[in-house]
Amino acid sequence: MPKRPNILFIMSDDHAANAISAYGSRLASVFQTPHMDRLGREGVRLDNFFSTNSICTPARATILTGQYGHVNGVRTLSDGLDPARETVVRHLQAGGYQTALFGKWHLHSDPAGFDEYKFLDRPGPNRGAGQQGTYRDPTFVESGKGFVEHRGYVTDIITEMTVDWLRRRDASRPFLLLCHHKAPHDFWEYAARHERMFDGVQIPEPPSLFEDRSHRSEGSREFGSSIGPRSKVRSLYGHFCRPDYVTGPLTGTEGLSFEQKTRAAYQKYLKDYLRTVAGIDDSVGEVLAELERQGILDETVVIYTSDQGMFLGEYDYQDKRWSFEESLRCPMLVRYPSEIPAGSVNDDVITNLDLASTFFDHAGMDTPASMNVQGRSFRANLAGKTPEDWPDEVYFRYWMHRAHRHDVPAHYGLRTKKWKLTFFYGLPLDATGCLEEPTPPGWELYDMENDPLELKNLYGDPACAGVAADLTARLDAAKRRYGDTDDAYPELLRRREACR
Repeated sequence: MPKRPNILFIMSDDHAANAISAYGSRLASVFQTPHMDRLGREGVRLDNFFSTNSICTPARATILTGQYGHVNGVRTLSDGLDPARETVVRHLQAGGYQTALFGKWHLHSDPAGFDEYKFLDRPGPNRGAGQQGTYRDPTFVESGKGFVEHRGYVTDIITEMTVDWLRRRDASRPFLLLCHHKAPHDFWEYAARHERMFDGVQIPEPPSLFEDRSHRSEGSREFGSSIGPRSKVRSLYGHFCRPDYVTGPLTGTEGLSFEQKTRAAYQKYLKDYLRTVAGIDDSVGEVLAELERQGILDETVVIYTSDQGMFLGEYDYQDKRWSFEESLRCPMLVRYPSEIPAGSVNDDVITNLDLASTFFDHAGMDTPASMNVQGRSFRANLAGKTPEDWPDEVYFRYWMHRAHRHDVPAHYGLRTKKWKLTFFYGLPLDATGCLEEPTPPGWELYDMENDPLELKNLYGDPACAGVAADLTARLDAAKRRYGDTDDAYPELLRRREACR
């Protein structure tokens, strides 16, 4: 058998592609990520990599199983991954790979299939909340030890764990190493070394910070105007002004207008957020340096991504969950010089559903039929050899509906290279355990080539009636193909029919 490559999978939490300078967003003029950029410069940058459910726990389960949430049982933040379920990690371990995990797990269970793990958690009755971890002096659950508190900054600690394991591993065997950062999840505590990095800097604002929502459907137009603190940038203002806010209070805003306060909150939010990203970029640099020191960098498939995207002020949003691009799209940078042309860019529609099969492909293993994987390997795509039958669409679904005050309406839809069709059904289904009243349903259609900021809903425009009908048929076909029809939810079907 040819020598099998190592696989290093670095994943952050809530990292927007716009916050990596290699993606060339508005932020690249004031913020650079040189070590992440190196992966794209010496490998490939994926421009259409999506999460099928833009929320942490379901996204992580999909990566490990290659399955949608309705198949693997993890549809919402409250669902846990069954430790007995087959995962790519368990199979690679059985196939001779060393396996290790350091950092965030957040699947409400102990990891299975790892030779060694240290994941963020804390003692107490609510381990789901505990598995988010803390930025300072975090507690980990360590294989063979239980709860262990560490002193220091969480990103640096996870990096040290990762590098230490690389130095202790069995050099005669390939490895699958998962380095999972907590950052840049809220609330954004950064390392002291990054305190001054934005002194005198004004962060560019997104064009949609003060979006006129009159173009939207009822399904998303008004929702969020009066709920919880995490839905809007301007609602962060109250948090930031607290004297005990984690990175120091926002001051000097007394007497400002509504717009001025929103802009002040935006500047505080972005500067804190980007400082935490700078810590992750430092980490990527340290891990790459260790691989180089050991002479195995070119023998390792290095992947950098996030569990989903993140709003950085677009539409006056922070957090994720919505199907708008900044949340649905994830960064993805991959370096493996023996196969991937340096500096290449791939715009194929690829999803986190496809990662498990890609890991199997790189490991020289067939994807087990028993796993019921719903994605496919994109190894050839990374090398610039996209299969002729590669699909031009992703089916996505967000199941939660006001399980917390800041949740957005439940919805599903289809994203192609050119179009995005979303149905906000806003109904608390039995599967979510939610009890609050539904929000209005609505359809939204966006031309992603001519309106990439999604500022003109074309659903109901007579000129786009044919496009809407075609995409609706494709959406229904995708739901049947993946076994996610709504036959069990008659009220949802009634709302959808009434909303046409």
